[in-house]
Amino acid sequence: MTAHGIAEPGSRALSGWQAMLRVVEGLWIWYRRNWRATAVSNVAQPLLYLAAFGVGFGGLIDASPHAAQATGGVPYLLYLAPALLTVSAVQNATFESTYPIFSAFRSQRTYWGITATPITPAQLVTGQLVGIALRLTVSATAYVLVIAPFGAIRGPGVLAALVFAVLCGMAFSAPLMALAAAWKKGRTPFAAISRFVVLPMVLFSGTFFPVSQLPRAVQALVRISPLWHGTELARGAALGTLRLWPAAGHLAYLTALLAVGVLLSRWRFRVRLTP
Repeated sequence: MTAHGIAEPGSRALSGWQAMLRVVEGLWIWYRRNWRATAVSNVAQPLLYLAAFGVGFGGLIDASPHAAQATGGVPYLLYLAPALLTVSAVQNATFESTYPIFSAFRSQRTYWGITATPITPAQLVTGQLVGIALRLTVSATAYVLVIAPFGAIRGPGVLAALVFAVLCGMAFSAPLMALAAAWKKGRTPFAAISRFVVLPMVLFSGTFFPVSQLPRAVQALVRISPLWHGTELARGAALGTLRLWPAAGHLAYLTALLAVGVLLSRWRFRVRLTP
């Protein structure tokens, strides 16, 4: 067995759970040693957004007589905090599902070493996605703990908001991982995805203002965005305004997107890693 807990060639076959846990263990060992490098983007950046918009700009919004109509009668800080939790999960998922995956195929070629063991490409995909989900959960938990002193948490619903934020991140992560696994050229499209997909989603998916303020044609486009569905779920849970059938629709959309991404990732990993 290797130092990262991955079985060597010739060792006994692993069950699906054992193989997945070996992959997660290797990823977690790396993260435990290098988490400081991601602390700024994972926690500090959304915290600065919250301080600037929720506390600073939010003071001006709350003073407006029309603010209650837009925020549902809650202070802007409470309105913004769960949305930024979801934004942070999507932004972190975007990075974790692109450059590290591409590098593991093209430059480091670590995936070929892993699948030379009894771990299959499908098990590798599962372990990689579980590892990403754990990192998103850790970052989201740290974010919730940091914003608590700001008064940005209303009640225990924030725990459900955390789960919804991670689900939203994973629904965006899995299709991106399939793209990263399929990409073979040296010049990647990941920076363009961050600029022209993720950034517009952040600005127009109900993060800072209700989608109802947008033109009808844009509203229809926004509803394709996984971030809008995740924000609606997280904000509704955190504020206690979540309704059954809209929530079921949001969950169904994110779950379907995640399932499609998993299937595509398994397909692309199998094509790349099977001799």
